Amino acid sequence: MSADPAIPTSKQGAEAGGSAVARARALRTASRSRTARRRGGIVLLGLIVPALILLAWHLSTASGFFRPSQLPSPASVLAAAVDLIERGQLATHVLISTQRVVLGFLIGSALGVLAGALLGLSRIADVLLTPTVGALRAVPSLAWVPLLVLWIGINEDSKVTLISIGAFFPVFTTLYLGLRHVDRNLVEAARAFGLGGIRLLTTVQLPAVVPALFSGLRLALAQSWLFLVAAELIASSMGLGFLLTDSQQNGRVDRIILAIILLAVIGKTTDALLGIAERRAVRRWA
Repeated sequence: MSADPAIPTSKQGAEAGGSAVARARALRTASRSRTARRRGGIVLLGLIVPALILLAWHLSTASGFFRPSQLPSPASVLAAAVDLIERGQLATHVLISTQRVVLGFLIGSALGVLAGALLGLSRIADVLLTPTVGALRAVPSLAWVPLLVLWIGINEDSKVTLISIGAFFPVFTTLYLGLRHVDRNLVEAARAFGLGGIRLLTTVQLPAVVPALFSGLRLALAQSWLFLVAAELIASSMGLGFLLTDSQQNGRVDRIILAIILLAVIGKTTDALLGIAERRAVRRWA
C-alpha cells in the first residue's frame, strides 16, 4: 500500500520542523542585527555634541580667545595625561578613585535597599524614622567631613563612608516611594496565594519596583562620584579628587581639566554598565 501524499511522513515532519527552527534563528539574528545597528546609531549621535565641544575648545584656544592659564588647549591636556602616564601616576589615581566609588556605592546602596524596604513596608517604621532620615538627607556632604575625621580617622574607611552616605539616600528614597505605590490589589492577591514576609517582598513587591529601584541606583552612582571629590579632600594623597586639589594649588589648569574629563568619562562608563544591568533586570522581573 502506497503512502497517502496528503499525509506528511516523519521525514517530511522533521524537515518542516528543521525549517521552522532555521527561520526562527534567522529572525532572531536579524532582530539582534537591527538592535545592534540602532544602538550603534544612538552612540554615534551621542558623540556629536562632545565632538563639537572639542572643536570649539580647540578653536577658542588656537585663536587666542582664552589664555593658556585660563583654558589650555586640548593638546596641552593630552600632554599632561601622557606625562602622568609616564610617571605611573594616572592609572593609580583612576584605580584608587574607582575602588572608593565602587565600595561606597555598594555599601550605601545595600543599606538604602534595606532601609527603603523597612520604611516602605512598615507603617510604624515609616512614622518613626521618615522625619529623621529626611533631615539627615538635607545635610550637605562637606558637613560630614569633620565628623568622619574625628570618628574614623584619616584613612580609607572615612572616604568610603562619606561616599556610602551619598549613595544611600537616592536608593532609599526611590525604593521607599516605589513600595508605597505598589498596587494594593496585587499584594492582596499574592497574600491570598499564601505569600507573606520575605517571600512577598522578593516575589511581588521588589519586582514591581525594579524600574524605580534602578533609577535610584543610577542616581546613587552619580552621587557617589560627586561625593568622591569631597571624600578625597580628607587628607588624601592619591585619587582624582586629590589630583584636582593638588593641581589647583600648583596652578596646573591642564591637569584640572584632565581630572574633570576623566571623572566625566569614567562616570558615564559606570552608568552605562548599570544601564545594561537595568535593561536585563527589567526584562526578567518587571
